[in-house]
Amino acid sequence: MKNRLNKLYADNRKAAARKFEVVAKADTNEVEIFLYDHIVSSEEEAEWFGGVAPESFVKAIKGLDVDTIHLRINSPGGSVFAARAMEQALRDHKSKVIVHIDGLAASAATFIAMAGDEVIPAKGAMFMIHKAWTGMWGNADDLRKEADLLDKIDGTLAETYASKTGKSVDQISAWMAEETWFTADEMLEHGFATSIAETEAKASAWNLSAYAKAPAPAHPEPEPAPAPVATEPEETITEEHRARLTQRLNFISRI
Repeated sequence: MKNRLNKLYADNRKAAARKFEVVAKADTNEVEIFLYDHIVSSEEEAEWFGGVAPESFVKAIKGLDVDTIHLRINSPGGSVFAARAMEQALRDHKSKVIVHIDGLAASAATFIAMAGDEVIPAKGAMFMIHKAWTGMWGNADDLRKEADLLDKIDGTLAETYASKTGKSVDQISAWMAEETWFTADEMLEHGFATSIAETEAKASAWNLSAYAKAPAPAHPEPEPAPAPVATEPEETITEEHRARLTQRLNFISRI
């Protein structure tokens, strides 16, 4: 299997939606953090693929002295361990954390969202959980060890989702195995969200072809126009023919 994580990064390297920004809210002791990007493992990867690395995110979180953090997510996901570090930084902060899913929280972005005291998807937002991916080379022993590690990662993720939602680990694991996409209403129904915003979701603007069951884009690219069909040249109309045709049309119009 090709490395689908690298495909996700490469497909979204030049996405117009990409943004990571910390903005103070005027006249309040609150900030908004825009996590509108994929999540990469290091600053070196960020330089190549774009994306938000844990170093930048954690540093930004630790530098905040505020009462409330509004984390606004629109992300196709990324590195498990990077996202875990980002999630923990939010859990360790003294502030109340309110997570807003403005368009998409997929894959690694979903357990960052689970660090919120409140999780509020917009109408039309999507939320996707799945089993962890990897890409590696090695002998049979290496691959078996990597598979064991993936099982452990999946187990910890299932426990995180189960703790937040109250669902059983078995139910969460089944959803992960199926690469399950939840609507905002389904997020609320199953405990991933605490409420739904009145605002409509912003367009996700991500290339999600790395995922097996991603929904079709709301505004797919238009199909190319069909090639013109060759036609026979029109018959030449003589002046005599034109005169007879005009006379006939004048007669018909008077009936």
